[in-house]
Amino acid sequence: MPTDFSALKKSRSKTFEKLKEEAKKLNSSGGNQDERYWTPTRDKTGNGSAVIRFLPPPVGEDLAYVRKFSHGFQGVGGYYIENSLTTLGKDDPCSEYNTKLWNSGIEKNKDIARKQKRKVKYIANIYVVSDPGNPDNNGKVFLYSFGKKIFDMINDAMHPQFDDDEAFNPFDLWEGANFKLKVRQDGEWPSYDKSSFDSCGPLFDDDDKLEEVWKSQYSLQDEVSEKNFKTYEELKKRLDKVLGFDTGSSKPAASNKSLEEELDDEIPFQKEKESASMPEEDSVPFDVDDGEDDDDDMAYFRNLTKSD
Repeated sequence: MPTDFSALKKSRSKTFEKLKEEAKKLNSSGGNQDERYWTPTRDKTGNGSAVIRFLPPPVGEDLAYVRKFSHGFQGVGGYYIENSLTTLGKDDPCSEYNTKLWNSGIEKNKDIARKQKRKVKYIANIYVVSDPGNPDNNGKVFLYSFGKKIFDMINDAMHPQFDDDEAFNPFDLWEGANFKLKVRQDGEWPSYDKSSFDSCGPLFDDDDKLEEVWKSQYSLQDEVSEKNFKTYEELKKRLDKVLGFDTGSSKPAASNKSLEEELDDEIPFQKEKESASMPEEDSVPFDVDDGEDDDDDMAYFRNLTKSD
């Protein structure tokens, strides 16, 4: 690192090369610092392609994918970027707050709930068959986080909508199929609607190679273990701060009331009636997949929260 101006002038060429290399890494990884995760490389127009293979459950686990919920939004007291406890089947303060807002029947409250709604991601192990944007990834196993649209393609493969389409297991090493991933920029969001599965067949004809790939997988259960989630109390404290319901916010709070007190004023029904009027989780439109892959946005938000 240069310590004076003359050294800066002499080292600028080397600095430029280092800068280009770092930019290349960020472009290839989508800004994701976890090297276990793969993301498709996209060009300046937002387009990209790759061929991947979804892998079966890792050694010692029963599921080939896991589902993870999170929230990401900005409030008067900063950013709320947190994994949702609903992933673990537990109560989550943000989901509870959004549900109460929605049940109020007040359109303004519904708009707030929509902005704070839950994001859903699925995580699976993949084998990268071909990654033109980053050939160094070819032949390697990664974790891959994807949204509902790709999950729907996987689900359609297992449960075809038409009688003349034969069901298959996309996660099978022998009778599965490579996934031809194609991403293009569609307005504000990337779209994966041109992606599709290839014809079915083994990833390799050599079972020894298949076993090596299988044993190279990452644990999926680790990705949704309790260690990756804050407690209800920690999340509620953060949510109160972001929404401006505490007095310690760096910005003017909306009020000095607690989240519960604020809700009591906003929601025009009695608490004892909540359980009867509370809709089922899936009927509340809080799961968002506006963009197929919002990892870049979430990483950006997380960086902003570091100084919060």
